[in-house]
Order: sequence, then C-alpha cells, then structure tokens
Amino acid sequence: MAAEAKKALRYDLADARLYSLIGEIELRRGDKERAYQLFDQAQKLSKTEIHSLQRSIDRSIETGDLAKAVDEIDILLRRWPDRFPLVASGFPTILANPSGYRAVLKAIGADAPWRGYLFSTLVADPLGIGLANRLLLDMAGSSTPPTDRELSSVIAGFIRQRQYGSAYRLFLFSLTDEQRKLGGYVYNSTFEPYPSGKPFDWQVPSQVAVEVTFSTSHDAVEGEGGATVRFLNAPVKNDVIHEYLQLPPGAYRLSLLASGRNLKLPKGLFWSLRCIDPAGEVGRLNIPEGTYNRKSFNVDFTVNPDACPIQLLRLEAATIADSWRFRYVGSIVMHKISIERVSS
Repeated sequence: MAAEAKKALRYDLADARLYSLIGEIELRRGDKERAYQLFDQAQKLSKTEIHSLQRSIDRSIETGDLAKAVDEIDILLRRWPDRFPLVASGFPTILANPSGYRAVLKAIGADAPWRGYLFSTLVADPLGIGLANRLLLDMAGSSTPPTDRELSSVIAGFIRQRQYGSAYRLFLFSLTDEQRKLGGYVYNSTFEPYPSGKPFDWQVPSQVAVEVTFSTSHDAVEGEGGATVRFLNAPVKNDVIHEYLQLPPGAYRLSLLASGRNLKLPKGLFWSLRCIDPAGEVGRLNIPEGTYNRKSFNVDFTVNPDACPIQLLRLEAATIADSWRFRYVGSIVMHKISIERVSS
C-alpha cells in the first residue's frame, strides 16, 4: 500500500490525502517522527484534510499544546460537524488546563457551531458538568451569552446527577432583571408569555390532545390572562404543564385562581406536587368540571426536613390508557398558581 501511495504522488504532489495515507502507514510501522512530518505536509496542503487533522489534534493534546488543539478542533468541526464524538473525550483534559480552558472559552465566545455539542457532552459526566457550569458563568458577560437551551441542558444535568442546589443556583443566575420580578416559590405564577423552557420555569410537553397558550392580561380579554388549556376532544395522558421547585422544609398552601369553560374531565384533572428524590406525592389540588369564573382553590401540604430536596409541580390527568371513552372537552384558564408558607 505504501508503494502504491508513493507511486501516486508522482502524478499529484498536491494531494494532501496521499501524504496523510503514507503518514498513517509510517505511524503503524512505528516511525512516529516520519509519520508526523507527513501529517504536517498534508496539513500545509489542506487544513481540512480530515485524517491528518485528527492525528494533529491527538499530538497537540499529547504534547500539551492545548491552544493549538482547540484551534484544530474548531477547524475540524466547522468542516465536519458530525465528527464531534471523535474529539469529545479530549475536552475534559483540555478544559482542566488553564490555557486549554481559555482557548475553548474564546472559541465558543466566537459562536463556534459545536458549542451545543460541547455542553451536551460535558453534562453527561460528573466532573464535566462543573466545567460546563464554569463556562456558562464566564460566558454571561460576553457578546455571545449562554442560550436558554445551553442553560437548560446544564440545569437538567445537575438535576440528573442529584446536584439540586447547583441546578437551582444556576437557574437563578440565568435570570435577567426583568425575569427576577417573576420570582417566588412558583416561578412565573401568573403564566407570563414566552417561558424559557428551563427546568425551574414552565415546560409544556408535546401532546396532541391539548393546546396550551400563555398570555398577559394586556394580550387577552380583561381578566383572562394566564395559561389557557384547551382540550381537543381526545384522551389526555400524563402531564400537561410542569415546573421544578425547590421548597425548603415547612408547611405550605397551594392556591389556584382559575376559570372553567364547559369542562368535561372524565378521569379527573389536578395539580400535583411531587417529591423527586425520593419519589412521592405531597399534595394534590383537584380541578372541578363545568363552567365557572375566577374561582379559587387551595390545598395545604408539608415538605419534610431532609426528605424532599426538589419537587415537581405539574398539571396532569389520571388517564392511564388512550381510551376514547375518556375524551377531555372544554377549556380552563389558570390565572395564577402560587405557594405560600402557612403556620404548621
């Protein structure tokens, strides 16, 4: 094979792939110095020749030239974005080094197209998620701040790894001055439009049987602002809308102000508050059928000390099977849902 490749060079001295091929052969023969001379020649002819570029990245990491490694990774992934898995394992080593960290921060600050892949990779590793969190904090004041998707990825990663305090702190850090006005035990309790989709903000799972819209009182009919849930004459399974909470131990009251329009809820509809770790329901607020206007509902519950570090508040139906006998009809406008401390 080496002989054939060298013969081919006589006809095309500018083909970077031939130098790369011969370099790989020499590397496998054990002549590392000659191999990297050939890889370097391939790179001079074509910076995006994929095989020599990958070998050069490996060598840069091996020799500690991490700034160069990041530049080469950036070239590789801008040209070959599907090759991220080939270099993913090198990022913890790169980010653990100050010069490597600065190089990565500079690249993602220049809006590198692979930054989303980077965060997805880091959050899957108990050590990597701390690096991901640090990158987000350092990006906050840059011209390319973290996106809601990147923040959501890291917050969700903290939750999966049971680092609930870190997850909630990152969520609070991510809020703008305007968003902080929506704070409370339930974030955005009046369902202002444009939820970010972060775990401690409202999330609306895709479901064909339900349509959910958010509006302020300025956007809607007077007094009708909030989250409108319209049922599309079909069975409803699982949750309609949910949000993670972090309530300290204590006694609380969950309150809902809502308006119903011709509601038919064959298997029931309710707000539930569940502990996530360990799993278990601590409170449930049932929603009645029929038509009513701005009616108040509430239920008291208790969060026990050291037994419920994170909670999930969600609107859900009790339907288990997709039986068309249990079709949900009508709509409900939830103007406000709130949690407040009460005397135990």
